[in-house]
Amino acid sequence: MSSSTPSSSAGGVGSADSAAPRRNSKRPKYSKFTQQELPACKPILTPRWVISAFMLVSIVFVPIGLVSLFASRDVVEIIDRYETACVPDGYKNDKVKKRMKKPIYVYYQLDNFYQNHRRYVKSRSDSQLKENSSWDDVSSCKPEDMSNGQPIVPCGLIAWSLFNDTYSFSLNSQQLAVNKKGISWKSDRDSKFGKDVFPKNFQNGTLKGGATLDPSIPLSEQEDLIVWMRTAALPTFRKLYGKIEQDLQPNDQILVTLDNNYNTYSFNGKKKLVLSTTSWLGGKNDFLGIAYLTVGGLCFFLALSFTVVYLVKPRRLGDPSYLSWNRNPGGH
Repeated sequence: MSSSTPSSSAGGVGSADSAAPRRNSKRPKYSKFTQQELPACKPILTPRWVISAFMLVSIVFVPIGLVSLFASRDVVEIIDRYETACVPDGYKNDKVKKRMKKPIYVYYQLDNFYQNHRRYVKSRSDSQLKENSSWDDVSSCKPEDMSNGQPIVPCGLIAWSLFNDTYSFSLNSQQLAVNKKGISWKSDRDSKFGKDVFPKNFQNGTLKGGATLDPSIPLSEQEDLIVWMRTAALPTFRKLYGKIEQDLQPNDQILVTLDNNYNTYSFNGKKKLVLSTTSWLGGKNDFLGIAYLTVGGLCFFLALSFTVVYLVKPRRLGDPSYLSWNRNPGGH
C-alpha cells in the first residue's frame, strides 16, 4: 500500500500538467514575407559579370568626363585682383585673349570672407524684408537693428556689409553698358523681398559697413542687395554684378574704371574682378570632368586587372546548385 501511493500521486500530477493549456508561442505564422523568401534577384558575381560591370562604367563615364572637361575649357575668363595698391587712379586695362560671346557675366570675388558665420547668417529679418507691416521687426538683427532710435530697414549685419565697389567698362573709347537687371533669382525677388518695402534709416549710423540704398526703390528691385543677401557657403565666393550684352573679340583692350571702396584689409581678404562666358554646362569648373575621368579610368584599370588575373590564373567556380536558395527554394 505504501509503495503504490507515491506512484498514484505522481500519475495525478502528470495528468494535471497534460490537461493544462499550453503556453502561446511567439513564433510568427509562416509566410514568404516573414521568412524572407519573396522572389528576388540573387546574382552570383562571377569574374565575367564583375569585369563587364567595371567596363560598362568606364565606357559611360570617360566620354562624359571628356565632354564636361572640354565644355569647361571653352569658357573664357578674365580675372584681376585689384585690392592691392598697384592700381593707379582706379583704372585697369584688360586684354581679351579669346573671343567672348555675349552675354559676358561680370562677377566680383571675395576671398577669406566668411558669410556662413552663424552670427552673421542669423543677423537678418526675413519678415521685415517681405512685408511692410513688419518694418519694426528687428529682434534678430543685432547689432545693426536700430539707428538714432529708429528701426533700420533692411536691418542686420548682412545688409549692413553690402558690397560697394563699382565698375564701368569701355572699349575703343566707347562705353560698354552693364545690364544689372535679372542678376538675382526670380524666386527671391518675388517671394523674399517685398514690393512695398523701402529702405529706411539705412547706413545712417556712425560706422558704414558698405553700400547705401536708394530709399525710393523697393527692395524687390534692389538686385545688388538681393544677390548679396543670398549668403555663400564657402569663404571664397563670386557674386554676379551684371552682364555685358556685347561680343568681345581677341586682342580687344578693355578699360576698367573701378571704385575700390570695400574694406578687405581688416580680415586679410582679397578682391577680384571676373569677366566670364558660359557653356551649356555653366561656368568654368573642371572638377566635374576630372571626377568622371578619374572614376572611369579607375574602373577601366580594375576591369583590365581582373581580366589579366582571370586569364593568367583562372579559378574554378563552384556549383551554384549547392547554394541554399537553389537546394531548398521553399525554405522547408
